[in-house]
Amino acid sequence: MKMKTLGRTDISVSEICLGTMTWGKQNTEAEGHQQMDYAVEQGINFFDTAEMYAVPPDASTYGKTEEIIGSWFKQTGRRNDIVLASKVAGGGRPWVRGGRGIDGPSVREAVEGSLRRLQTDRIDLYQIHWPRRGHYHFEGSWDYNPYLQDKESVLPNMLEVLQVMGELVREGKIRHFGLSNESAWGTMQYLKLSMELGLPRVQTIQNEYNFLRRYYDMDLAELAFHEDVGLLAYSPLAAGAISGKYLGGVLPEGTRGAVAGSAYRNNQYTEPAIRAYIALAEKHGLDVCQMAIAFCLTKPFMTSVIIGATTMEQLKTNIGAADVELSEAVLNEIQQIFMRYARTL
Repeated sequence: MKMKTLGRTDISVSEICLGTMTWGKQNTEAEGHQQMDYAVEQGINFFDTAEMYAVPPDASTYGKTEEIIGSWFKQTGRRNDIVLASKVAGGGRPWVRGGRGIDGPSVREAVEGSLRRLQTDRIDLYQIHWPRRGHYHFEGSWDYNPYLQDKESVLPNMLEVLQVMGELVREGKIRHFGLSNESAWGTMQYLKLSMELGLPRVQTIQNEYNFLRRYYDMDLAELAFHEDVGLLAYSPLAAGAISGKYLGGVLPEGTRGAVAGSAYRNNQYTEPAIRAYIALAEKHGLDVCQMAIAFCLTKPFMTSVIIGATTMEQLKTNIGAADVELSEAVLNEIQQIFMRYARTL
């Protein structure tokens, strides 16, 4: 397992990060513990979670995933072996602080709650799950319109949030600060504020990256190069769609799509691309899921790829992608498919 440096910190993280959002809904506590045990055995030292998990989110499972991680820490005594990342939820869900948008008090309240559930005294990387002002992630790219944002409130809100992050760093409750579902402009504003006011610096951005969504290749890649703000890629398999299990609108029992009632990354626009990637993997004797994760790992801006699984078989396959090296021929054919279906979502 290769290790990468987390932003401009002195922390080394595994290039595969264990995603946890199914624990507490699709997976039991025992299954979550089994996944953590196996991941650590394979050299993974990086776990990612969020106060909002398990997913699909609802009031009954809010915080359950963090509780499962916390019970594993207590049972194993391995907290110091793990680089732990979590996130504060944005607004819009009534069971999370009444649905109010992110602000300074909500960050502090969220951190305190996560620390209790995780049974730890610190979170190594604390991230804003999504920006208050709106964004183009979560299927928002088709009608994204930044001109609807309130220009007068955006920067003051960023400053308020960052100041509280600074307080939490000084208190030792979080070590470093990161973003999620962010844009290049938003990231640069946080970087500017941190530089001017001595506040915590953005170390990473957790955005979606996979065969179907490669927004990071553009402005964010340049930002990563110049500012050392690497990508933590979530949904490298497009929430499982790249496996092909949802083709034709099928929702197999027990899958995330079945639990949620839809697999929105699999649709009439994405299916031709998914079929092409599956055919490419078969042509070269590759597992398509491993090919997709291995492709993400080739990117110079990649700090870690967040994988998730509901079965041990899936977990072993996904972690095994770290040992897959894609040939130039495969990489060239991936690019050809992407050029043919560059705007699938």
